[in-house]
Amino acid sequence: MSELILLVLYCALLGSVVGFLAGLLGIGGGLVIVPILSIILLHFEVLPTEQVVVAAIATSLASILFTSTSSAIAHHKNGNVPWEIAPWIMTGVALGALISGFMAALLPEHIVRIVFAVSVVLIALKMFLSSKTDTPSERTLPNKGVLTTLTTITGGLSAMIGIGGGALLVPLLSFFSVDMKKAIGCASACGIVIALFGSIGYISSGSSHFALTDGFAGFVYLPALLGIVCTSWFTAPLGAKATHHLPVATIKKFFSFLLVAMAANMMLS
Repeated sequence: MSELILLVLYCALLGSVVGFLAGLLGIGGGLVIVPILSIILLHFEVLPTEQVVVAAIATSLASILFTSTSSAIAHHKNGNVPWEIAPWIMTGVALGALISGFMAALLPEHIVRIVFAVSVVLIALKMFLSSKTDTPSERTLPNKGVLTTLTTITGGLSAMIGIGGGALLVPLLSFFSVDMKKAIGCASACGIVIALFGSIGYISSGSSHFALTDGFAGFVYLPALLGIVCTSWFTAPLGAKATHHLPVATIKKFFSFLLVAMAANMMLS
């Protein structure tokens, strides 16, 4: 029992950090949760090594449901959620996340690890380069059908690697000249949808692998989820307030360095 309490405390510390980052960058926190929670689960020998990453991704998505809600509320209060386009983006990410969640049990662990690392490095490179552009070229958002298609792909990949979608949605919306703070606010709102539908898929596909009596709901490890959520809910609004005051270039650079660090950790661990 003492080891379980210690695991929850570790996850609570992790949640306090990812909650702030979720509010600050609109990323949901999954980029940080997945590699670090994988280490925690391995340390406490919660489940076999080959199943650790999938469980970490599923638990990350479930926690993002709460973290993104807290973050999105704060961003909405600050007027940073563009509701005129958000419903179309949410439709796409919901569909992609649901499909990806049901496919979770079919993907080999090493493939998921590689997809995670490569994806975030490319995202970081794009974000860092865009942060150095003082006068980005103006691009018009595509029509709603194309936007929904693009975000379906975004939602699917986000759910596959256990993130709230901000790491992909923020650069995508920024590419189409959406204000950075509004892109982050929109990503926070969409993180709720990705987390909800992705979690449904992971819980359903993992129900035959793990039992509720062992602390699992499908692939979601409930003690870790409790620890992360109990702190991230309160620190996400603090990050959202910081977003409202920090300069755009600083946010982009911080975002890119964070992504590279997490990708390197995932590949080397």
